[in-house]
Amino acid sequence: MNRILLGAVCALALVGLGAFWWQGRAQVEAAAPPPPAPEATLNLPDIPISDPADMEGPEPPEASELTREQRRFFRYDRNRDLRITRAEMLSSRTDAFRKLDVDGNNLLTFEEWAVATATRFDQADADGNRELTQDEFATTAPKRSARKQRCRC
Repeated sequence: MNRILLGAVCALALVGLGAFWWQGRAQVEAAAPPPPAPEATLNLPDIPISDPADMEGPEPPEASELTREQRRFFRYDRNRDLRITRAEMLSSRTDAFRKLDVDGNNLLTFEEWAVATATRFDQADADGNRELTQDEFATTAPKRSARKQRCRC
């Protein structure tokens, strides 16, 4: 008997809370600003009409081929300002993290990885301005092995 009475009281409380929530939502929508008047949209200037048959657009830009080093540089230079900041260099170095974990136990801490990457960054930053130019970044390129040969089809 107590369970039935308790269930009925809980059900009434939930219905009451739902009614208050519903009323609160209605008041928020009632206070919303009215839609713009249709007269405001009628005062727009007329769009000029022209015949596109006699028009010629500009030539499309030529796609330039980037060198391998330029492509590698732009993978790091996220904001395309031709400078790599320390944050840009550290943000994309997950493969280097995997290479640093020699024993493969995934116990290399982020701090250890960041120190190794920051050291490499500092070695490449010849002028010490905390930014890498394209020439400075070129010194960080991995050494290509002579064994890997591409197909010369």
